[in-house]
Amino acid sequence: MTVDAALTQAFRSGWGRIVATLIRTTGDWDLAEECAQDAFARALEVWARDGVPDSPVAWLTTVARNRALDRLRRAKTEATKLKEVAYVPAPEEVAVDDDLPDDRLRLMFTCCHPALPTEGRVALTLRTVAGLTTAEIARMFLVPEPTMAKRLVRAKHKIRAAGIPFRVPPAHLRPERLSGVLAVIYLLFTEGYAATSGDRLLRRGLTEEAIRLSRLLTTLAPDEPEARGLLALLLLQDSRRDTRVDGDGRIVTLEEQDRTRWDSGEIEEGIALLARTPTDGPYALQARIAACHAAAPAAASTDWPRIASLYGQLAALTPSPVVALNRAVAVGMAAGPEAGLTLVSDLEASGALVGNHLLPAVKADLLRRLGHADEARTAYEEAHALARNQPERDHLASRMAALGTAT
Repeated sequence: MTVDAALTQAFRSGWGRIVATLIRTTGDWDLAEECAQDAFARALEVWARDGVPDSPVAWLTTVARNRALDRLRRAKTEATKLKEVAYVPAPEEVAVDDDLPDDRLRLMFTCCHPALPTEGRVALTLRTVAGLTTAEIARMFLVPEPTMAKRLVRAKHKIRAAGIPFRVPPAHLRPERLSGVLAVIYLLFTEGYAATSGDRLLRRGLTEEAIRLSRLLTTLAPDEPEARGLLALLLLQDSRRDTRVDGDGRIVTLEEQDRTRWDSGEIEEGIALLARTPTDGPYALQARIAACHAAAPAAASTDWPRIASLYGQLAALTPSPVVALNRAVAVGMAAGPEAGLTLVSDLEASGALVGNHLLPAVKADLLRRLGHADEARTAYEEAHALARNQPERDHLASRMAALGTAT
């Protein structure tokens, strides 16, 4: 394995673990991120000379921790920081931590403290646990990058000022943070499932970490239906992972995927989780939509009316422009492209998805199905200009090419 490949793999699998360990050790969020970055930079030099170590993440963690301690010594704050590290927790904290010894989950619950605004909680966790850039998180929230940068700074300052402890809270305090933790895991998976930028559609390290954390959360909250709903959703979506791109990294649409290669084990587990989830929150509803796709042996047999109805329920429960756009796709499949275009036009008029390539991409597909080639081409061109992920750009370009030259 090359140094670049080893570093990429270590970042995907270990960034959150390294940062969480440093935050637990030092109590300093900015220092933790900076020293983690320093460790990766150091690895690029050392590994090229000495070779990739047997345990890259352990090597990076050690180097980052040593770097952090050096920084603390130079700042003459070591005694203060060591006192913080030596803090003796309350008995209930020990019990929780011993039952669930995972720094990343502790970090997520810390980020999702109710003292922080909801968007700040999710954004900070994506930054520290997943290592997403500020620009990537800003695109996920549909806000300018400077706005997101300010939110992240405010969230870190709030944690320091409020003295929020780095731990999984006791059981009676978990419900108020659970929605934030669920949202973070969901967005973590979403970024891995369809990366907002870069030269690959999939970021497998993120989807695997999201599923791992989701399983851990169902252990922590076994009676929480939305925790089961989220895990079911992730498993059902992940079941298609091996068919979503071809050998050259090009996108394979849902209609074109080889369903015999979908992961039957994940599908069965996801459906079994849904069977044990009698109430439908946002994640369970999305899981039921994914289950409709999983149950269809061929694209033509997909129960689109059922999917459109489920999206209607989801839109009523958690209104959002992205849900509305997905509903437009489902309605377009169930009732025809004209019906879908009507909903897309409403979304365009609202201005809620300005700058998001998915809106013109959906519009283009609906227009293509209606045979309106020139209008479809214009919409594809708009989507292509807005897309930041190269496989998505390539897919949109191929759609444009298939329409032929303009008349």
